[in-house]
Parts: sequence; structure tokens; C-alpha cells
Amino acid sequence: MKVLVTGASGFIGRALCRHLLRHGWSVRAATRLAPAATAIPAGAEVVHIAAVDGGTDWSEALAGVDAVVHLAARVHVMHESEADPLAAFRSVNADGTNHLAVMAAQAGARRFVYVSSIKVNGEQTTRLPFTEADAPRPSDAYGISKWEAEQALWQTASQTGLEVVVVRPPLVYGPDAPGNFNRLLRFIRQGVPLPLSSIRNQRSFMYVENLCDAVRVCLQHPAAAGRTFLLSDGEDVSTPELIRLLSGSLGRRTRMFPFPPSLLQAAASLLDRKEEATRLLGSLCVNSSAIRQALGWSPPYSMREALRDTAREYLASRSERRAEPVAPPANVHGAGSR
Repeated sequence: MKVLVTGASGFIGRALCRHLLRHGWSVRAATRLAPAATAIPAGAEVVHIAAVDGGTDWSEALAGVDAVVHLAARVHVMHESEADPLAAFRSVNADGTNHLAVMAAQAGARRFVYVSSIKVNGEQTTRLPFTEADAPRPSDAYGISKWEAEQALWQTASQTGLEVVVVRPPLVYGPDAPGNFNRLLRFIRQGVPLPLSSIRNQRSFMYVENLCDAVRVCLQHPAAAGRTFLLSDGEDVSTPELIRLLSGSLGRRTRMFPFPPSLLQAAASLLDRKEEATRLLGSLCVNSSAIRQALGWSPPYSMREALRDTAREYLASRSERRAEPVAPPANVHGAGSR
């Protein structure tokens, strides 16, 4: 079986290529980055694309593939320069995704796994976890564009017979995870005292290897076609609990002190960091039982095992990374944190 993985040079894309290769898949990796910058695993066939939008020519990438995993996306941009951010997100995430699906069906691909985002459901939970039955409530341009992509995919599936599977993970973590998770690892390793011990929340997360395993099952299980699955490690923790687990995994003493969450939220608003504050202070829980019941899937790694392995690889890579040049971020790349 040959699978095309888009966004293959991103955090999740690299891990997924390695995972599929280990399980005997023939992998074609699509990327916008030059070969020297991708670090795509050996054994994957690399194809280059200029951009992801409604006019991308995927012919070379799709030739002879049986399935597609679509990771490439326009993700959150810290300093947005677009006059119309929603239009920019739609061009890549909605138009670009559906165009790829149409071309995949025309090229003879059988299955299309779309890695969407829990942001389609919303930003926070209060009393009950999110489920697949909940009405979508995306609140930002990224989440809206992901939801629009899902709707377009279902229409394409009904018109072409393409077997579409949608997965919505929460924040994905692991070695080299971008964003808040990597920043938290760095703070803990450096012994920075964090004003977070007063937070009382619950959040779902997903280890990148657990996500890769779920995607692989969705690629091949007959009962996955036509389904949307919410994913997680199945273990919800508070922000202070996560910090304690990470501290233990890194071999560091937990350094936290109490501080009113309302003041943290106010400070984040002043610094234009509301989204980051929401991830630290708010709750977002996911009920991932549907994929377990429908496909018999369960996460191969517990959260404690995943955090231990993440910390070990993080510590092992620090000395090597100091000497490496840092590539500038692109607005369109493999999916990462959700």
C-alpha cells in the first residue's frame, strides 16, 4: 500500500512517515521545504509542491497512491500580516484540502484521512467533554477553515466515492513539539518558577506516536470510512499536574507558586496572548471512546510513558540542537499543536 503524506516535513508529518514506514507502508512525502531542511525519514519518497490552495497540481504526488493523509495546513500565525486572515486560512485549509481530495479521487486513491482539529468543536469545555455528536463551534479563523474543509470533504466523498475519515486531535505533544509545550519543557528544565499552582482545570492531550497509530488504523480499517473521530490519550490532567509529570520526567524539582488565574488572564490579554492563556488556564476535555468502540483502537502509550519518552528525547537532543541553524517558520506546513 502506498500513502501520500502531506505536510511531511512538519512535527507530526515526520513522525507519521517514520511510523508508517515501520509498519510496512510505502510512503510518499509531500513538502514545500528544500530537501536539506526537511529531515524527512529515510525510505520515504519525497515530492515537492509550491503551495497548497485550490489550484495546486498534485498529479505527480498522487500517481499510484492508494491513500492520502492530509496534514498540511495554514496554522496559527503569531504576527498576522494578511488583511483578511479568514480568506487566507480558507484558501489553504478549506479550498486546498478539498482540491486535493478531488484530485485524489480522480487519481484512483481509495481513502483520504484528514487531520482536522478539536478547534472545530470549540475552545473550551465546561461540564462535559467534547464528543463527535456536539454541534461544531469554531471561534477563530483556523477552526472555521478546518470545519469548512470537513464539510467540503463530505460533499466530495458523496460525489466521488472517496472514503473520507476525519480525525480531530487536541494539542499534540512529543519531542520537537512546537508552541506552548516546547516552551513549558524549556522553562521546567531551566528551573523557572511558574505562577500556575492555583489553576484548577482539566485538559486532554495526545502523544504524537498515539496520533500516528490512530491515523494508521484509520487508513486501513473498513469501519473507519465515513466517520469523524475525536482523539486523545484518554487521560485528562490539570496544568499543574502536567507540570509535575513533566518535572519528574525531566528529573527536575517542580517549581510552581500560587497566583490568581484571573490576573494571569488579564495579563495575557494585555500582552495579546489570550489563546496561550486559554490553553494554560481553561479546560478542554475530549471523549475519545468512539474510535475505541468502532475500530478497537486504544493508545499504545500511556501519558506517563509518553511524557517520559518525550523528556528523554528532549534532553538528548538539546546539545545537538544548539549547533544547528534554525529555519524560518512558514505559514503553510505540517500540522502541529492544536
